Amino acid sequence: MRVTTSVVLIFIFLFIYPHFLTAKEIVVEKKGSVKSISKAIDLAEDGDKISVSPGTYMEHSLVVDKSISLIAQKGVIIDADSAAANIFIVEADNVTIEGFELRNVGVSYLKEIAAVKLRNCRGARIINNKIINCFFGVYIEQSNEALVQGNRIESEFDDEASAGNAIHAWKCKQLEIVNNVSTGHRDGIYFEFVDHSRIENNQSIGNLRYGLHFMFSNRDLYRGNLFRDNGAGVAVMFSKEIQMIDNHFDHNWGGASYGLLLKEISDGNIDQNTFSRNTIGILAEGANRLLIRENIFVNNGTAIDMKGNCLDNKVLKNNFTANTFEIVTNSQYSQNLYEENYWSGYSGYDLDRNGYGDVPYRPVNLFAKITNEIPSATIMLHSNFVNLLEAGEKTFPQMIPEELTDSKPRMKPYSYD
Repeated sequence: MRVTTSVVLIFIFLFIYPHFLTAKEIVVEKKGSVKSISKAIDLAEDGDKISVSPGTYMEHSLVVDKSISLIAQKGVIIDADSAAANIFIVEADNVTIEGFELRNVGVSYLKEIAAVKLRNCRGARIINNKIINCFFGVYIEQSNEALVQGNRIESEFDDEASAGNAIHAWKCKQLEIVNNVSTGHRDGIYFEFVDHSRIENNQSIGNLRYGLHFMFSNRDLYRGNLFRDNGAGVAVMFSKEIQMIDNHFDHNWGGASYGLLLKEISDGNIDQNTFSRNTIGILAEGANRLLIRENIFVNNGTAIDMKGNCLDNKVLKNNFTANTFEIVTNSQYSQNLYEENYWSGYSGYDLDRNGYGDVPYRPVNLFAKITNEIPSATIMLHSNFVNLLEAGEKTFPQMIPEELTDSKPRMKPYSYD
């Protein structure tokens, strides 16, 4: 029996059409028949839309266990009144929460409570919300394929112990964290056991600890983000195949701060990022087989601190400009490749005019090695003692790692398009 295309389309229409007929919109308004968001959720069924009219709603512990959309009109505030409870708990697939201002989730030392908590669900969309003064902003727990986009998450915590994270994800896959702003939390974005996910075009500014914190997460991408003025910078730890592209790591400054901490990670790319005015641009410990390429390191205390347990990394075609120290290491040996980088400290020559210096460059200097072991020695940075050390290096170059050499130092900075 031959089934025509039109017959198939009719069957599809007959299957889908009843769902359009039964889906409804529930309007929440102070003077209407449905005055609370909790009542609207009780009345709703899968596929329904809840439209919330302007006003302040003193509610929390709103369990969303149906596949519905909750859309706020302009001027909607949900205030938890500092209760130690979540505002929204999403437990159904394909839920949308959009356009709300969510306020005043209290601090709990026993459980992770949030303005929005996703729990064991798929396909949630948390879009264009403003989250103010909440312990955790968006908490994603064992949930996949969620989109967290366009949210502004702000708080003013004073210490890490009483602060939650702005966006926190645990044991998830295929998340998209896009165009959010987070400030004043413990970590701006936190990933633990999160794979195959994307963090793109976010701003993480002025958080108490990390702007971004990765733990045990693999095959993720973070691109086009700004991490500025965070307590410790960004940390990517115990992970593999992470793509770090076109991010800005700016002014993460302090005794234990860095633009980017790499610890026990492997097989990733660090491309086209800018590291500006950090105590350390990149601090790498147990980092292996990374490609660090076409980045800008400018005005950092130390551009890269590459520990001796880092192997088979390639540092290629980067600009190192006006850093106090360009490369620091704690080893006499180097198992990493440095090539075709621009070093503002290089004073060689280019007789064949091919754009590269004719004399190899050794970016580690003896004073950098001393200050790495004795930090208080930095007080002598601009003294005559440093000039004597530089003269000693040229006389006894074996005092610094012989293998750590750029054989083709570039004469002029790269202009990256």
